[in-house]
Amino acid sequence: MPTNGSLNRKLRMGLVGGGHGAFIGRVHATAAVLDNRAALVAGALSSDAAKAKASAPDYDIAPERAYGSYQEMVKAESALPKDKRIDFVSVATPNHTHFEIAKAFAQAGFNVMCDKPMTFDLKQAEELAELVKKTGVVFALTHNYTGYPLVRQAREMVLNGELGEINAIRSFYIQGWLRARLEKDNQKQASWRTDPAKSGAAGCFGDIGTHAYNLGRFITGLLPDQVSCLLKIFAAGRQLDDYGTAAIRYQNGALGTVTASQISHGRENDLFIEIDGTKGALEWHQEEPNKLFYRVNGQPHRLYTRAGGPYLGTLAGKSTRIPSGHPEAFLEAFANIYTAAYDDIVKRTASEKFEAKDTLYPNVADGVDGMNFIDKCVASAKQDGRWLSLKHPLCRI
Repeated sequence: MPTNGSLNRKLRMGLVGGGHGAFIGRVHATAAVLDNRAALVAGALSSDAAKAKASAPDYDIAPERAYGSYQEMVKAESALPKDKRIDFVSVATPNHTHFEIAKAFAQAGFNVMCDKPMTFDLKQAEELAELVKKTGVVFALTHNYTGYPLVRQAREMVLNGELGEINAIRSFYIQGWLRARLEKDNQKQASWRTDPAKSGAAGCFGDIGTHAYNLGRFITGLLPDQVSCLLKIFAAGRQLDDYGTAAIRYQNGALGTVTASQISHGRENDLFIEIDGTKGALEWHQEEPNKLFYRVNGQPHRLYTRAGGPYLGTLAGKSTRIPSGHPEAFLEAFANIYTAAYDDIVKRTASEKFEAKDTLYPNVADGVDGMNFIDKCVASAKQDGRWLSLKHPLCRI
């Protein structure tokens, strides 16, 4: 049996969400076990009890641990002996349910892997951050794009000073799938993402704009200062933004932009970022994730790949599973978030100390940062782009 550091066993995983017709739940379940360090043993796979139990065979979850609700799951798993209960839970449900589920499991002492955005609003994010601090559980947020090997390579290059002082960050997430109002046809993914009661105060910006913002924060480590944002609904009758752009002032004097769209014809999941420093510049595209461009005036442009060699940092190498030239992407990036969090879950399970703030995986502070970004962008847009402070005491430093 695979070992997990000081634990001579796999970690036991519980899943909330992921029932018939779901997308992200299956992604979590696949990524979590990719490195054979965990096994999915329990789940509350739907808010509909019958559907939850009917979905359990899809994941090989035994009937006695296929729960009809997350409340039932918390109670039953807490009652099991320590050597039987789950070690962590993955929350893969719509935005408006993240807080109550994560809170219930954290209060019961279970570690949490949560899909983004972390909560429905900023107040919930702040409360959850305080709870995580109080209980000492491991909390990871699946901003999965931070798990790509060459994103981590970019982070190392910036933090090692190879780009010099960072002057500008331009990040984009461009999609086209909501050009038509799919929510009118009850398309599941469109319906909850465009519903203010389920998605929160922002639509496109909450769904994918947060990814673009987080990517800049992860790679550069720069702290935000102020934001000015414009959001718009282009599909007539829609309730939440489907396009937006934000200008950001960082505390070191750098400038940034975040642009997100779900109404651009022909665009799929085009997340990309450009970073300008005094010594050089970087460019990375999620749809071609195994390439990273590095440019310096007067020199040939450099193309970093996962091929390894002396130019590739150790972090990128450790985040890679398969030989170069073979596509490695979305699921593996998710798995890298899980793997990094597992190291700390193992330490906590073994009553060892672990780093709670400066983690490789996005943590609860990043969740607060993301919700603060959404909150201030929506407020700024309502005031025609007024500059508002992005400083928050709970955000990761």
